[in-house]
Amino acid sequence: MGIRIKYRIQLHREVTQRDCPDLPLPLQRDFLSYQQVLSLDPYQTCGVPNFRLTGALTGYRALEVKQNAAAYRLIYCIYESPPPRRVVILSFAEHGPDNQPTIKPQKRSNRRRK
Repeated sequence: MGIRIKYRIQLHREVTQRDCPDLPLPLQRDFLSYQQVLSLDPYQTCGVPNFRLTGALTGYRALEVKQNAAAYRLIYCIYESPPPRRVVILSFAEHGPDNQPTIKPQKRSNRRRK
């Protein structure tokens, strides 16, 4: 009996074109693992710290990833309907006061908040 994937993963175009090439090599290698964690349960992320975002990014969630002395955030949005359930990864970049994600808020209907 294998692991059942509960959510389909989708990547925003800028994640693959801009964010991933700028990540340190260890995070580039681990990126697929983070996608697998989110595909199983984007709310309970197998021990990877996650939280709801506030302010302009209310309704989005983030994984907090530490790499050496830097903190990175993988920002994502969960869609429960229409089927199939999916997680859209919007950004994966270093977090800091001078490095805020440039995410345009998407239509919020059909998203489940928890």
